[in-house]
Amino acid sequence: MTRRRPWPWLLASAEAGEEGEGSTGMAAAMVAAVHGVGRQDRSSPGGGGAPQVDTGKYVRYTPEQVEALERVYGECPKPSSLRRQQLIRECPILSNIEPKQIKVWFQNRRCREKQRKEASRLQTVNRKLTAMNKLLMEENDRLQKQVSRLVYENGYMRQQLHNPSVATTDTSCESVVTSGQHHQQQNPAATRPQRDANNPAGLLAIAEETLAEFLSKATGTAVDWVQMVGMKPGPDSIGIIAVSHNCSGVAARACGLVSLEPTKVAEILKDRPSWYRDCRCVDVLHVIPTGNGGTIELIYMQTYAPTTLAAPRDFWILRYTSGLEDGSLVICERSLTQSTGGPSGPNTPNFVRAEVLPSGYLIRPCEGGGSMIHIVDHVDLDAWSVPEVLRPLYESPKILAQKMTIAALRHIRQIAHESSGEMPYGGGRQPAVLRTFSQRLSRGFNDAVNGFPDDGWSLMSSDGAEDVTIAFNSSPNKLVGSHVNSSQLFSAIGGGILCAKASMLLQNVPPALLVRFLREHRSEWADPGVDAYSAAALRASPYAVPGLRAGGFMGSQVILPLAHTLEHEEFLEVIRLEGHSLCHDEVVLSRDMYLLQLCSGVDENAAGACAQLVFAPIDESFADDAPLLPSGFRVIPLDGKTDAPSATRTLDLASTLEVGSGGTTRASSDTSSTCNTRSVLTIAFQFSYENHLRESVAAMARQYVRTVVASVQRVAMAIAPSRLGGQIETKNPPGSPEAHTLARWIGRSYRFHTGADLLRTDSQSTDSSLKAMWQHSDSIMCCSLKAAPVFTFANQAGLDMLETTLIALQDISLEKILDDDGRKALCTEFPKIMQQGFAYLPGGVCVSSMGRPVSYEQAVAWKVLSDDDTPHCLAFMFVNWSFV
Repeated sequence: MTRRRPWPWLLASAEAGEEGEGSTGMAAAMVAAVHGVGRQDRSSPGGGGAPQVDTGKYVRYTPEQVEALERVYGECPKPSSLRRQQLIRECPILSNIEPKQIKVWFQNRRCREKQRKEASRLQTVNRKLTAMNKLLMEENDRLQKQVSRLVYENGYMRQQLHNPSVATTDTSCESVVTSGQHHQQQNPAATRPQRDANNPAGLLAIAEETLAEFLSKATGTAVDWVQMVGMKPGPDSIGIIAVSHNCSGVAARACGLVSLEPTKVAEILKDRPSWYRDCRCVDVLHVIPTGNGGTIELIYMQTYAPTTLAAPRDFWILRYTSGLEDGSLVICERSLTQSTGGPSGPNTPNFVRAEVLPSGYLIRPCEGGGSMIHIVDHVDLDAWSVPEVLRPLYESPKILAQKMTIAALRHIRQIAHESSGEMPYGGGRQPAVLRTFSQRLSRGFNDAVNGFPDDGWSLMSSDGAEDVTIAFNSSPNKLVGSHVNSSQLFSAIGGGILCAKASMLLQNVPPALLVRFLREHRSEWADPGVDAYSAAALRASPYAVPGLRAGGFMGSQVILPLAHTLEHEEFLEVIRLEGHSLCHDEVVLSRDMYLLQLCSGVDENAAGACAQLVFAPIDESFADDAPLLPSGFRVIPLDGKTDAPSATRTLDLASTLEVGSGGTTRASSDTSSTCNTRSVLTIAFQFSYENHLRESVAAMARQYVRTVVASVQRVAMAIAPSRLGGQIETKNPPGSPEAHTLARWIGRSYRFHTGADLLRTDSQSTDSSLKAMWQHSDSIMCCSLKAAPVFTFANQAGLDMLETTLIALQDISLEKILDDDGRKALCTEFPKIMQQGFAYLPGGVCVSSMGRPVSYEQAVAWKVLSDDDTPHCLAFMFVNWSFV
């Protein structure tokens, strides 16, 4: 008995198309189910089934047939019709199977492969959710204990307020109000017995005590933790992040899941310089095995200072590694001080000794593989040793969380993702190589900012002003390292590295917004002559351009992505600078220059995150051991002060450190409506030099950094007023009287010349005219009536089209954005514009300030007349523009 074929349209869709997968694959699977195709797939992993033939005969795939089909599937999961026919000819055992049935077999096989992958993914997600649920239950228990303690303390304080005599006479309740762990944290020396900590037994006692205090912070209530905003748990989230509230020092805690075994996680966490970018060195001076199978290590660690106006920190630490009864692995540490006892650590000049309070890592194995990690970082960075304006850098638990706690968890997740084999390689390089480039860029920039004498750095005498610091290094091979090929960088006649650096305070400027602008608008602050000089150091004639030279043209920049971290908080890229043409001794340098660039912290929602843009010139070969001289910008947020005085948005930080320094301030009309946030900007630029040109290069570097500082201040002034939508440009029209007048002149002149209304507003007020022009969908801009016309004003669409700001608009000339056809059309119609007052220009293509082509359907040019009918400027409107 033959079956009737149901749903002819479904069968047709299953048979149509050779390579269809989505709905076609589903239709084929349904047809196969109706006709009995694939019902015997369970009998073999290859998916043997019973193909339906025209005669209705029911045939089962043999193991040999399945093996042949699986072999082809392994080579090509989607064979073409010709390949399937070839398969039948080459394999006689498949001769009794129709090509149509072989096609259906491959479709079913691909569906089963997708189902297996999806099932595996869902199992992984289920394991993560199970572990996360366990983590949340533990966190809920901890919070309940904390609530109970706070409720008890609140009742006790109310009792004291109602009975003052009890508060003055009875002091025995102190140990009841605060838990033993909390009291021990506040006064650790009160209950610690006298002991000799200079022997292994004494050190083990300190280690066990550190372990207990660390666990009370990681899973208990020894610290009042407050969850950071935006850090929500989930199968794909980084974990639960919390910061301390009202405790000694600053602390941060993280709990997360990673797909690595505990021993591998411990190995990564102990290698602190690989993930903690502020770590300069970690020296393990002593290793002492313990009787319980653990180890005690005495470690000396140095960290970089984040800015030029603070001293670096060093630590003398005891680190204890041990296993727990439940199979967990613990790495805990604390500083050895006079109160704890123990041997004294090294003392290094120019470093401030900071303290690590009981901290560490609790690594628990998870069922099915992977680990659950609890991280606690608790430090006292001696904030009182830095100027008051910088103390928030050392008193903010959010900054500690971003720099250490979250950084450690992210690094482990990144390694786990790379180990899975799903990470694509950038530029043909493995992820580990690209990660090394990122570390070298960050470390080189930190070395430049700090300028340690033991690396060979020395200060040069200033020119009288203290705004820019110049340091030089005459033994750069020690700084660069033996693993780097520095022969390209330093000539045989002798040379070194010179660094010019400065810091300043920014007001009401989000760090992420500023760094994003500096990355995307390099032409706003960079000098092509300096770029050419830096690039020339990598050539056979290293010092072809000994200083700032005229004649350079800043062309467009092309960003070539290399790699990014799992959460896109940091990305590595190559910048190709086009359009340079600089000559020296009749030798033309390459028009294209290359920079290796590291950008991080551009997410405005990441509380306490440091935003950084670091770059170094490279040549076309881009070898793994290429020397790097990193330069760049670092912007670190300071905690907002609601009582801070209203001041200028950008200030020289050095002047604020002097008591009674009279800096000029001006009232800001928008301070009442904007958050008074502050941040510290650090700038450092490095240059190579020949010995006989050191003074010339120093003068050039000092002037260049001052120019960059002025440009950054100008940019900061432009982007400070608004954070709406995370956009760089301000979304509100300028409110000056001149802007209102100009908007009125533009609209009136357009109506006078063309007879049509440019701005359709219900009100005739100047406010509504300016708002209507600012929000006009077409690009409207004005340029001066000079021999070399430059833009003086543009509405929001005009700023978007030119990819610039109102402040930077003044540096863009009309000739620069028009192509050859546009310039010819304007020259042809210019007499008509001046005589009749307006002209229509044909559609074409112009170029934004970033070098991106912009197409427009039509352009209108008209003469803007002032109130006395004298020509004021020339206005342009680009209709229906879009990026090509």
